[in-house]
Amino acid sequence: MQVIHANCRVQFTAEDMDFITSVLGKKKESMAFLVSLLTDMDTRDLILDDDMLFHALLEQRGCLRVSPHLYFYVLVRHVLRQSGLEDRSVADYVAELLTEFSREERTRCILRGQLQPMDYFFEMLAALQTADDYTAFCLRAHIGNHSLFFSGVFPERIRARAEQRGFPGLQYYRELGRASFRAASHHRLANEFDLAPIFNTLSSRFEPTRLALNDLAERVFSLGDHEIPQFFKG
Repeated sequence: MQVIHANCRVQFTAEDMDFITSVLGKKKESMAFLVSLLTDMDTRDLILDDDMLFHALLEQRGCLRVSPHLYFYVLVRHVLRQSGLEDRSVADYVAELLTEFSREERTRCILRGQLQPMDYFFEMLAALQTADDYTAFCLRAHIGNHSLFFSGVFPERIRARAEQRGFPGLQYYRELGRASFRAASHHRLANEFDLAPIFNTLSSRFEPTRLALNDLAERVFSLGDHEIPQFFKG
């Protein structure tokens, strides 16, 4: 099981840069200047906050020639800011979470040396009882990520399963997600991976973050049974 890091912004591609300059560089002579600004972290972050990028990603038809890292960062950053969450590192982490979980196999919990994945919270919580230090940290983080992703992107699916089949409802996801991020934030490895402040924020602001993802899902996702559609080239 791999730890998710807040590193969307360092994974942008050349095509991402081309997309940004095509949207924001209205004149040819300004494109070179814009590219130079994108190489500086502070000015890059200000450029990525431009609402024109957000609307361009939402409104462009067909297959986008951008990476999921740029796509999810710009959209997540926008909806989190609207919810009052200004911390870019949190947006970076949540965007990377969506990028990773857009591949269905990444949503499944597979421990080292274990052949069968764990798909249910009760299995993950039981595994915590015998897990070593590193695995326990990964499990806590994964439970938090899993709770935020599914309650944020697929809330209607959770409601339907709770009503029709007696599965846990949104309140369970909220409480388990908050508790898991809080426990992960106190783990020694959270400081080592520079995740402690992010996990602490996601614990204390779990519900606003979840609702921001609800808003994002309504805008861009086809909320089917268990699938994020493919927006990207490749």
